[in-house]
Amino acid sequence: MAVKKRKKRRRSRARRSSDRRQLIPVLAAVFLILIILIVMLINYLVKKYSPSDERMDLYSYFNLEQGDQAAVILEDELTDLRARILDGEAYVTTDFLYEHLNQRFYWDAKENLLLYTTPTETITANVGSKEYTVAKEKYTENYVPVKVDGDTAYVALKYIQKYTAMEFEVMTDEVNRGHIQKKFGTVDTIAVKKDARVRFEPDIKSPILTDVVKGEVLYVLPQTEETEVPEGWTRVRTAGGFIGYIRNKYLGEKGQETKEPNYTDPEYASIQKDYTINLAWHQVTNGDANPTVLEAIAKTKGLTTISPTWFFLNDNEGNIDSLASQTYVNYCHQNGIEVWALVEDITHADTIVDYEILSRTSSRQRLVNNLIAKAIEFDLDGLNIDFEYINEDSAKGYLQFIRELSIMCRLNGIVLSVDNYVPAAHNLIYNRTEQGIVVDYVIIMGYDEHYAGSKEAGSVSSIEWVKKGIEDTLKEVPAEKVINAVPFFTRLWEERPKTEEELAEEAENEEFVPYILSSKAYGMDAADNLVSENGAEKVWNDECGQYYAEYTAEGNTYKIWLENEDSIELKASLIREYQLAGIAAWKLGLERQDIWDIILRYVN
Repeated sequence: MAVKKRKKRRRSRARRSSDRRQLIPVLAAVFLILIILIVMLINYLVKKYSPSDERMDLYSYFNLEQGDQAAVILEDELTDLRARILDGEAYVTTDFLYEHLNQRFYWDAKENLLLYTTPTETITANVGSKEYTVAKEKYTENYVPVKVDGDTAYVALKYIQKYTAMEFEVMTDEVNRGHIQKKFGTVDTIAVKKDARVRFEPDIKSPILTDVVKGEVLYVLPQTEETEVPEGWTRVRTAGGFIGYIRNKYLGEKGQETKEPNYTDPEYASIQKDYTINLAWHQVTNGDANPTVLEAIAKTKGLTTISPTWFFLNDNEGNIDSLASQTYVNYCHQNGIEVWALVEDITHADTIVDYEILSRTSSRQRLVNNLIAKAIEFDLDGLNIDFEYINEDSAKGYLQFIRELSIMCRLNGIVLSVDNYVPAAHNLIYNRTEQGIVVDYVIIMGYDEHYAGSKEAGSVSSIEWVKKGIEDTLKEVPAEKVINAVPFFTRLWEERPKTEEELAEEAENEEFVPYILSSKAYGMDAADNLVSENGAEKVWNDECGQYYAEYTAEGNTYKIWLENEDSIELKASLIREYQLAGIAAWKLGLERQDIWDIILRYVN
């Protein structure tokens, strides 16, 4: 019995020992699994919370392909603009130059010339040459300032910098890029206190743009709505032109850096009269009309300046027709009146093309020389430019013409004034801002609010429209250079009912107008006579600042907004209200004599 019990105990211990031996592998497997899970968790946490080592593809970042193109960082923004690295120098297109760096350069694509004008001289660079001229003196660079590839001209940034307040740096180490800075003054900087990385986005998993080292200075960029910077990060630009984000823990001492411009635009000296200008245009259509100046002046009071319509563009080579008269000038000078002869592009507009004349340097400069020669020959005090057919194609050439003419006028003591439409979206191409810098006087043609081609009848020059024209001009031109012109004329508008045939010809998509509109210009007395002869009543209109009259005759409706002493006084008073340089009027002979007494109240 005892033996059986001992055998039973031995068998039980053996089973337990066997069970323990079988459990060991299971425990080992469980332990191994735990180790694996812990390692996986650690790897996950490391990956999740450790900075990425991924590097940004710089060609992708700068959106570049390999070649001679270079990305452009303008101010502190990476742009889609491109430069080219040619023979070790950085070049940009003339469009880039004009739109982003300096509008005073002018590219003559027809004669392959790049020009830059100062107040007293024109600097000229020829395509493919290392030489350029300042006035008539030649200079040489160790690079070519202007190159041409097909229809595209490229200008060296080094050459642009000679005449432009700008800094630039070109880098070709990893990828071609250039940083251009035009804003000067004080900027915020920050030093790197230990080696770090600048990333594409403010995230440790974002690709690395570049490495920075201890002591390197970064430029701090302001936060904007588009570039909101999360806490713990700073948006920076490196000296190498990379714009990205760096963690604040790698940043040390803040600082500031002040940069002074390398170039200062020269001062444009202007001829400014020490009296309020009282100018009137005198329309001269042929030589026989010049003697009428005696009678025209005799009817005026306080006239300081007269502008006869003497010079006309007559071909596309820069030649002019002239009606100038020395007797006329002598008579005006004897009466203490200056002569600013008008130059216009209207009379021969059917045969001349402003773009052809103004875009070519040879024809443009021929025009300048012809005008200056006439001004000197006839002892003129000034020139008045009245080009009314400028469009987008001819706008740059027109402005270059004004610059080049201003040089010669400045050197010869000739006043240069330019006529401009009342500011509107369609005539911004005239660039009143630049005119206000380079010319002596900018004249607002404060009339033709409604003109011969208008689709509705209306005032030629309502007071609120005139005020707005002055205010908009003063945003671009200093008041001491602004002359506002008033009309001595008005328009009689005729609304003739359409015939049944005319109504039937109208397209269905046209805005329905039941009459044919036409108009005719009248001087002050002639307009008053029309109103009186037709028994119409004149009613003062506060909104327009004019008397309005309306009548019917032979089934037609006639409307007129009159210019008279009251309306002219409202316009003349704006000289003092806005502290303008003076008043002008179109044209002599259409006014009443007592209008001059009104004007005298505001020009003395």
